[in-house]
Parts: sequence; structure tokens; C-alpha cells
Amino acid sequence: MKKEFLAAFSGFPDHYFPVKITERLRKELTQRKSIVFITACPLEYRQNDDDCEGMYEMFAEKGLPFEKHCVIDKRTEPSLAKELVKQADCIFLMGGGACHDQLNLIKEKGCYEILLECHAAVLGVSAGSMNMAINTVDFSESMEPFSGLGFTNITVSCHHNTRDKWRYQKTLRMSEDRVVYAMEDNSAFFIKEGKIDVVGNIYRAENRELRLLTENDIKELEYGIYEKEINDGQNGA
Repeated sequence: MKKEFLAAFSGFPDHYFPVKITERLRKELTQRKSIVFITACPLEYRQNDDDCEGMYEMFAEKGLPFEKHCVIDKRTEPSLAKELVKQADCIFLMGGGACHDQLNLIKEKGCYEILLECHAAVLGVSAGSMNMAINTVDFSESMEPFSGLGFTNITVSCHHNTRDKWRYQKTLRMSEDRVVYAMEDNSAFFIKEGKIDVVGNIYRAENRELRLLTENDIKELEYGIYEKEINDGQNGA
């Protein structure tokens, strides 16, 4: 399983894509027949409809409209959900809820294997970005790690802000057991063909020490992608 294009976002508090993120999305999302949003709040139907329209508008207002857009939540029949994922050019894993709720929804609708193998670009924001990792922690619920979708080797902490002491301390606690990448809002990881590009401010945290991400850190992550692809190939993934 190897995705052609992945993007992990922290969040967009002003509800628009910054210039550099827009430029990269325009370059990569050349096929735009269908975008499918997958919620992290499966039972919040009105919120999901509003968020779907609001997030779709973020694409449209930047000249990146899709012919079709929809959201998968608890209402979506499994057969339809699977077909939507199969046909999508872009999957957007939404935030605003619990990571486990999103992962459980994906599995409940029978979309897990299809999502791993489909041709779509996969984008994630907040909880969605966290779920893209091999291993992650949703510290709003627990400090216990869990397995994500396995698209990236990047465990993220979103909405990083040094003025948010609670979140800052939780990120440091996460870093006692693993390397964590603390993302400020309006930042992004872009991953394509084993190469990683970064937009905005992202920090590397390990053993309770936090510093800005460096080029050497990015090369280390890229090497991790290379090793993962070798292991996937040997295991027949």
C-alpha cells in the first residue's frame, strides 16, 4: 500500500487555505471529479453537513472545485460508503472529534481496506491527520498509543500554541515515549514519492524537548518512509 499524495494539516482557524498550501493542492489535485469527507463525529449529522459544505467551499474559493462532494457519517449505508471511497479522487479525513470515532466509522462502513488501496489523494486535518499515522495518541482521551491507518510515520500533535499550556504539556508528555511533530495551525506536511515538504511552523518533540523542525529531521522522516516501503514490499502489503 503506497499513496501517491498525502497531506497532513493541523487546522485552518480562519477557514481558508494559505497561499503556499493552495499552490501545492492546485499542483497535485488535477483530477477533481469527487471529494469525499469522512467525519470524526459520526452522529453529528447537522454539523457534518455544515462542515462538509464549509470545507468544500475552502477548495472552491481557491479555484479547486470538484464535480461532486459528500460526507460519510453514521447515516451512510456501507455499500454506498465503499463505492464513494472507490470513486473518489480525494479523501479528506476531517477533525473536530475523537480519533477512535473516525477509525471505527471507517471500519464499520467496510471502508478500511478500500481506503488503503484506492487511488485517491488523502488529506487529513486535526484528528484526521493524527489517524494517518502508523501510531498515534489522542491525548484529549488518553495517553495510550493506538494504531492509525498507517499512511505516514509521522505522529502529530495538532493546534500547537505555546500559549495553550494544557496542550503544550500534553505534547511534552507524548514525547517521553516517541517522537512527536507539533503542528501550528496553517501548517502542513506534504508527502509524495517518498519526499516530504513542510509549510508553516512545525516542531519536533522528543524526551520533553521541543524545537523547530530542521532539514535533517525531514531527511530522517524520508528515510523512515523508505524503510516502511521496503518492509511493506517484503510483507506483500
